[in-house]
Amino acid sequence: MTERSSSLDLDALESSVRRELDGKMAAREAALKNTRPIIQHSSKAIRALHRGEVDAAEDHLRQIRELIEEIEGPLAEHTDIYHAGFFYDAVKEYAEAALTMALVTGQPLPLPEDLGLHAVPYLKGLGEAVGELRRRMLDQMRIGNLDDAEATFGDMMVIHELLAALDYPDGMTSGLRRTTDVARSLIERSRADLTTTIVQERLRQRLEEASG
Repeated sequence: MTERSSSLDLDALESSVRRELDGKMAAREAALKNTRPIIQHSSKAIRALHRGEVDAAEDHLRQIRELIEEIEGPLAEHTDIYHAGFFYDAVKEYAEAALTMALVTGQPLPLPEDLGLHAVPYLKGLGEAVGELRRRMLDQMRIGNLDDAEATFGDMMVIHELLAALDYPDGMTSGLRRTTDVARSLIERSRADLTTTIVQERLRQRLEEASG
């Protein structure tokens, strides 16, 4: 069979798709570049909060906001990159750090729009903040601040109640149900720890009163 040359001209098509894909690649590279420092600063902010270094934590959060603002422009036209796993994980870590900051300092929780985040990574960050609250509660128990520990436990309960009430399909919430289940298990362990400590403290007080 004799081959015939094609008259099909795909130059315009190639130019069009390359323009879109080159823009998407640039947005992806920008997001990748900032993802690692966002995660690092989030982790450092949480560690600073547990050490009582609120100013240092705020400085890390400020740097995260700058990193996110830097890539908001490139991502504006490529929301699929925003929803990609690697970047979603990074902004979820930021949400966890920012929400832990509010919870530890007694400030109202910022809303997703206050942080410039979508609802799902925000909620997953909120769920993971329960683990940070458990750590704070244990620290409070260790130094005998049982009233503060009970208040922290109450915050954990309220957060879990909200997450459990948001009964949407996992496909919409990127596995929020699993985060909620983990939070529930941490709450049950915390309830047992707190109850045991309170009972022991009451017994100690009664023994002191009896011996006095």
